[in-house]
Amino acid sequence: MSKSTSKTIAILAPGAMGSAVARRLSENGARVLTSLKGRSEATLKRAADAGMVGAEDEAIADADIILSIVPPGEAVALAERLAALIVKRNKKPVVVDCNAVNVDTVKRIEEIIGSAQAPFVDGGIIGFPPQPGGKSPAFYMSGEHARDVAVLKEFGLDMRIVEGPVGAASALKMSYAGIVKGLAGISSAMVVAATKAGAADALRDELALSQPAILARLEVALPDMIPKAYRWVAEMQEISGFLGPDHPASQIYQGFARWFEHLAGDAKGEAVDASLLKAFAANIGTKKA
Repeated sequence: MSKSTSKTIAILAPGAMGSAVARRLSENGARVLTSLKGRSEATLKRAADAGMVGAEDEAIADADIILSIVPPGEAVALAERLAALIVKRNKKPVVVDCNAVNVDTVKRIEEIIGSAQAPFVDGGIIGFPPQPGGKSPAFYMSGEHARDVAVLKEFGLDMRIVEGPVGAASALKMSYAGIVKGLAGISSAMVVAATKAGAADALRDELALSQPAILARLEVALPDMIPKAYRWVAEMQEISGFLGPDHPASQIYQGFARWFEHLAGDAKGEAVDASLLKAFAANIGTKKA
């Protein structure tokens, strides 16, 4: 598959990551389709700004490549919807699940897409949504059809092959997210606890002395995580599932899921803990100055 023969890519859905990826693809000459049925005015605007073309399901099923980029809790339902569309068609798109799901979940999705006789690729995105003029996040791909979507590199995405079957890319994503977002969970919980106990300044000063790299990370990570917390709930549950119910650390990620659920609710309400996290991060910059 070459750039000259594959220019129609469908992305479901046009969220923050999906629309940013679509912009990168369209800037590099791809035609990017999405489904806009029942979407909000804000989503319609975001999709239009990204160069996405609203399309009916039949047109989406005719795409060369379909990228599933949705919250992890929606990944299986989207796969079922896509399979119902694709099964009737002679020409099959390559379906790539790019979601933060565990190995068991992605294998279930592979079975669903396979029931429609379509090639399937396990994908994992690591990094922030691409910004105009900036670099692409890393798209890790695994499975026997991973190289069938190598054309995405020509359209501006940082494509990386993980040697291994379907599940290898998701295992990488789960492990990486478990470390990075696990650190965010630990840090935010301890910052809130320290602040409520009157020890925020002392904690900040000690981190500056003994863990300056962690403190520098918190200055960005704490305020950044607040609007994303609601999306991380299902991801923590997927990481717990990746470890397995008998793994001693599995419950840690169930705890993070509850913590992020709390933060998401807090941010929508009185924002008590969200304000504490923002204040702690803001004071890191003040101390530097």
